[in-house]
Amino acid sequence: MARSKADASGCVSAPKLASSCSISVEGEDRVRSQTVEADFDTLVRLIHSRHSCRAFQERAVPEATIRKILETAQRSASDCNVQPWKVTIVSGTALDSLRTAMYGRAASGAIGVSDIPPIGQYFGVYQERRRDCGWSLYGSLGIERGDRISSGKQALENFRFFGAPHIALITSHASLGMRGVFDSGGYIALFMLTAHALGVATIAQGSIAHRADVIREHIALPADHFVICGIAFGWSDDGHPANSFRMKRAPISDVASFVRQ
Repeated sequence: MARSKADASGCVSAPKLASSCSISVEGEDRVRSQTVEADFDTLVRLIHSRHSCRAFQERAVPEATIRKILETAQRSASDCNVQPWKVTIVSGTALDSLRTAMYGRAASGAIGVSDIPPIGQYFGVYQERRRDCGWSLYGSLGIERGDRISSGKQALENFRFFGAPHIALITSHASLGMRGVFDSGGYIALFMLTAHALGVATIAQGSIAHRADVIREHIALPADHFVICGIAFGWSDDGHPANSFRMKRAPISDVASFVRQ
């Protein structure tokens, strides 16, 4: 314990103590900084390790795990917090029937019906990135460029949902237009990242939205909703070659700019 000291006049002065308040604040700041750094490191690791799964195991994901994904993804931001997304989880025999119908319709060459405007045409760097993704996938499967039969067969796997035991159908009310679609995109990203954090693999499938008519024939969806996409999910078949490649991302200099004046 610090002792009081007398000055030259004989008066006793109180001992000088370090400010407990400043020490406490510094300690809290240090803990907060360490927590922020740890959270950021975890987030970066999850984002960088997540990938689109193109081959799944048949084993189902427990409903408790699916509910964790849904509860967390529900925290996604949206315009005025309207939360426009609706999610229909399809599994079991219902998914088997949908899978068979989707694959059969696509394989027949029949033109599907989309609720939202399809992409007009890929061009420039967007076409280059698309082709690079396709060639990386086909290369992992030993499919050579120009082998349209084999590449076409692999493309049809989209409509089998790559063998996933579940698919989440994402819809949004038509009256919300593209704003609802945009907000649903944020939900989709958070759904997939949350699933990855729980060890569940995913792939977002815009292709199935081009056959919204087939989906509606088998699944009771609201007539006044857009079918935006599906998220196939389940346990990854890590030994499958289709899951062996990873796609790079463009540098931020290609997509971001800073305006200061």
